[in-house]
Amino acid sequence: MNIRKAVMSDCETIYQLIKHYALEGKLLSRTYTSIYENLQNFYVADDGGKVTGIASLHILDKDLAEIRSLAVDPEYKGKGIGKELVKKIITETNRLQIENLIALTYQIEFFSKLGFHIVDKQSLPQKMWKDCINCPKLPSCDETAMLKKVWQQELIKK
Repeated sequence: MNIRKAVMSDCETIYQLIKHYALEGKLLSRTYTSIYENLQNFYVADDGGKVTGIASLHILDKDLAEIRSLAVDPEYKGKGIGKELVKKIITETNRLQIENLIALTYQIEFFSKLGFHIVDKQSLPQKMWKDCINCPKLPSCDETAMLKKVWQQELIKK
């Protein structure tokens, strides 16, 4: 399995994976246009040419990024694909020198094992005012906000 940046030919699979979990109420749906416009943010797990999982990195602010659209093909669940995708997102967030990475999720145990901890959604105004304000789930959002510190600027002593 290889984790790589998504390309245009991955869009149909990305759309179908998101649609599958959106119908189950586990992800927010995305349009093809949204996927095309944000393709540069997506990573895919590629198993011999077959996309088996997806995740995207969305930057919200200078010190806050979010994992979005994390999904694994149901036939490949339990093989560590989700974990590897999150690790790739963490690595990229660190490379970009963004301090905090969040996930709004139902998978609390999964993210806890990867070093995330639960935070109050109200402590994330960048997310609340940028994205959540337009979300149909806002009045009764049942997702849990989780955060991981991924980069800490070293203090340089002179």
